[in-house]
Amino acid sequence: MALKNDNYTRITDEILKLTELSLQNTQIDPSLYAEYDVKRGLRDLNGNGVLTGLTNISEIRSFKNENGVKTPSEGELYYRGYNVYDIVKSIHADDNFGFEKVTYLLLFGKMPTEKEFKSFNEQLNFYRSLPKNFVRDIIMKAPTKNMMNMLERSVLSLYSYDKNADDISLPNVLRQSIQLIAIMPQLSVYGYNAYQHYHKNKSLIIHRPDSSLSTAENILHLLRPDSKFTKTEAKVLDIALMLHAEHGGGNNSTFTTHVVTSSGTDTYSSVAASLGSLKGPRHGGANIKVVEMFNDLKKHVKDWNSEKELSEYLNKLLNKEAFDGAGLIYGMGHAVYSLSDPRCKIMEQFAEGLAKEKKRTKEYKLYLNVAKLAPEIISEKRKIYKGVSPNVDFYSGFIYSMLDLPLELYTPIFAISRISGWSAHRVEEIINCGKIIRPAYKAIMPTREFPFENE
Repeated sequence: MALKNDNYTRITDEILKLTELSLQNTQIDPSLYAEYDVKRGLRDLNGNGVLTGLTNISEIRSFKNENGVKTPSEGELYYRGYNVYDIVKSIHADDNFGFEKVTYLLLFGKMPTEKEFKSFNEQLNFYRSLPKNFVRDIIMKAPTKNMMNMLERSVLSLYSYDKNADDISLPNVLRQSIQLIAIMPQLSVYGYNAYQHYHKNKSLIIHRPDSSLSTAENILHLLRPDSKFTKTEAKVLDIALMLHAEHGGGNNSTFTTHVVTSSGTDTYSSVAASLGSLKGPRHGGANIKVVEMFNDLKKHVKDWNSEKELSEYLNKLLNKEAFDGAGLIYGMGHAVYSLSDPRCKIMEQFAEGLAKEKKRTKEYKLYLNVAKLAPEIISEKRKIYKGVSPNVDFYSGFIYSMLDLPLELYTPIFAISRISGWSAHRVEEIINCGKIIRPAYKAIMPTREFPFENE
């Protein structure tokens, strides 16, 4: 045993040495990015994305041109030309669940008729069943604490169960996409159940999906041991799914979909790659940080209505003196939106209703107070070129906490929703793909003589 520990220490020390060597020979002088006019993160110096493609799926509007001058405006989000605010308002007014209709709209470019929607729901229900023994053989074996990794593994494993896995003809890709959209809730919740059972010693309860329920209702049905939930809970979750389903072709995970699809690979590999992107805390995991930040705030701010106390804490966040020391107020600002994130404004309204039902109005008021103060404090401390406002992650984490959803499922729920957008963009890339996506990188290392110098 001692020998094994000695070997571990030696190997660890060697890795540390190699890390230093990697840093020494790989780090690039930051000034060179400006010298060669490199658009880091595919953005210019003003944060505008570099135009790399065209899309019919969705559009983000955050600026207006007035007399040739580009000025920040209230944010707007469009799915297939329809303002998402109008979509949510219409569906909510009819007291229906809308995620499935939004999915149809994104995939096929039109709102479904009653007959078309019935047929689409029949397809979703048909594909909600996982392959025989899949839960036992794939999900229950080697459960992981990170549900996004479990999702990636499960999606990739489904390739082995598909006789036409590599067929990228449009009918087959649509069939695969509808199937993945249908079973993503099971993959997510069952993965969490396995983690809770094997890592947390909790009881293992597995519910089958109910064909009479919407996607939002099924998530709550699958997750809760007693399968009980209120109409308000399901409606608010449904709205969150609608708002997260798509967000332009330029977000990291959707761009990943385009990049990977352009290589001609299979649907399962494409979705797994996008899941890997979404897992990153700079993308899909942001609302977890918001919830954790507010938990820390509650420990250090006694009076939640005191602007002075809240401002002091928020300043400490920016000064890297509070929470995780990152110097960020999580849930504030967006790469594209300027004055407002339309998804955030919608979620704020429904968060209020759910907070009343859950008797958490005091906490809701705290979020409102921070939403008011944070932009002002950030503007004082930082150079803001386009304005800063709360983004969708600011309220989504609070909503999920009121729904008693575990933190481990926050990002998978994002994936359950966003796979609708990924699927639409994969179809779009297949139909319009001309070339494999291959951006340019400029080599800056010096040329060296061979044979190798004695280093």
